[in-house]
Amino acid sequence: MPKVHTLSPDIVSKIAAGEVIERPASVVKELLENALDAGSKSIELHLKQAGRSLIHIKDTGSGIAEDDIENIFQRHATSKITSLDDLFNIHSLGFRGEALYSIAAIADVTLRSKTVGQDMGWEIHLRGGERLNRKPIVMNAGTELEIKELFFNTPARRKFLKSDTAEMNQILSTFTPYCLLYPQLRFLLTHQGRKLVDLQPTKNHKQRVAEALNLEPSHLLEAKREITEEKIALHMILGDINVARSRRDLQFIFINNRPVQNKSIGYHMNEIFRLIMPQGQYPFFAVFIQYPGDEIDVNIHPTKREVKIQNEKLVASLLRRLCEETLMTTGSMKSAETPMEQTTGESILHKAIFETAKREKFLNERIPSEMFEETEQKNPFKPTEQHSFPNADYASAFEENLFQQKQQNLKGKLQQAQFIGTLIDKFLLFESGKSLLVVDQHAAQERITFELLIKQMENSRVEVQHLLAPYLIKLTLTDMLIWEEAKDQFEELGFSTTQFNENTIAIHTYPVLIKDPAKAFKDIIAGEHPARSDHESLARRACRASIMAGDSLGKEQAEFMREQLLKTRDPYTCPHGRPTIIEMSEAFLDKQFLRT
Repeated sequence: MPKVHTLSPDIVSKIAAGEVIERPASVVKELLENALDAGSKSIELHLKQAGRSLIHIKDTGSGIAEDDIENIFQRHATSKITSLDDLFNIHSLGFRGEALYSIAAIADVTLRSKTVGQDMGWEIHLRGGERLNRKPIVMNAGTELEIKELFFNTPARRKFLKSDTAEMNQILSTFTPYCLLYPQLRFLLTHQGRKLVDLQPTKNHKQRVAEALNLEPSHLLEAKREITEEKIALHMILGDINVARSRRDLQFIFINNRPVQNKSIGYHMNEIFRLIMPQGQYPFFAVFIQYPGDEIDVNIHPTKREVKIQNEKLVASLLRRLCEETLMTTGSMKSAETPMEQTTGESILHKAIFETAKREKFLNERIPSEMFEETEQKNPFKPTEQHSFPNADYASAFEENLFQQKQQNLKGKLQQAQFIGTLIDKFLLFESGKSLLVVDQHAAQERITFELLIKQMENSRVEVQHLLAPYLIKLTLTDMLIWEEAKDQFEELGFSTTQFNENTIAIHTYPVLIKDPAKAFKDIIAGEHPARSDHESLARRACRASIMAGDSLGKEQAEFMREQLLKTRDPYTCPHGRPTIIEMSEAFLDKQFLRT
């Protein structure tokens, strides 16, 4: 075993920096929290190369006294903790005394600060943890930091930074929650001299949410509740059904004025929205919780991202009740009497159909006994408890073969089917022999659109619709950055787009196959990064905006859809794995009506 020795201060400082500073967004978080703790009324953040070459933050807070100007760069130096008890009753954002020490160890740092009572301010310059200069300067009260050449002396860490777009997304994910949390403050963010955020002080959280996230105020719901005996206060802003995302990127949880992550609270909030949102769609919510500080542990994560609540079940229960009450009494939403999986109609359908594989793969699972009952009665090789296959692989292969045979049987029945009507403008009904075939018109159209769109993209001949007046789409800051990087991919898909203003893009052309171009565009940009997606992935997201449930189809349209569906490579499922068609046999219906 090598000789034990003490690490040099230089190595210790870099290890400490690695624990706190992972990327430019980590620096932004620490500096933002310091500015907020200082009581700033206005915060400006200026970046170059997504923070690689410059992070410049200015605040109007209380400033740093002359005799503290060097102390704040010492390890474990803090003005917010004086005793062990303070660690379990935290009321400030930054408190560990590691941030500036860690930043200074791996960057070129210039700090300027002045308190209200001082005649002049002071500037200190450090590089790699070593002080280079200190001098008095003339400035207004507040603090200003310039962080240059981040990770200049730790090239391995710098090498693992991602693209400017990816790093800016991380910075925006860090910056945005504080904008929502403090509507009374002014926030300015620029990158490469271009203004990305300029939020003026406003009176309430709801208005700030609408402005910061480019959401329509009429689509936002607000609710508050206090539980005096538990010393708990809840405040939530929810998006109604019109604010749906393909990922959970607009979900914010704040506990005692701190942006945090909490899996339990996030889970319960998303579960409530399942009452009004389909699978694969996620809501916007901002939840503000005030809770006794001595019953919260903010030290379970090195960067304070996660917190532990002493009575988490109580908080989750209170949030669920308030959220459900708000959605059901004030939200604009679809009819949601009971969760979809519990409705009688859905239960019957699932008993009547085969299970389908996601992403166009056949299942190798046992087929429900209710399906194709007549065929199974004639099958002498059906596995039973008394007569099972000795080889599991052989049995699986047999079942897969049976599964495919039945799909072909179903396709044959659809070819011979006669259209007999529609059900609630959602399902197309066809009669074929002794069976009723039910086609989900949205799922079927998704499959048709998906395959046609891929074929057009592969041939570089997407048929487009030109608009006399463009569609204007408001985007979040993160989505705007994604759009800028993925313009070529949108062009390949048939979307010709330009920037209308700082948070709006204009759609000038869109694929003819898409019914709702605005929805298709939002679905694409909210999923996996379009610039790194293949044609199939882009088409899969775009085809969600096909004919929807609620669109009334006549006989000719229904027959045409049936013919188009039969021409597809996989007519049995939509591109997202849902069945397009089910069969209800005479035997199955007899069983439901207890006929012998």
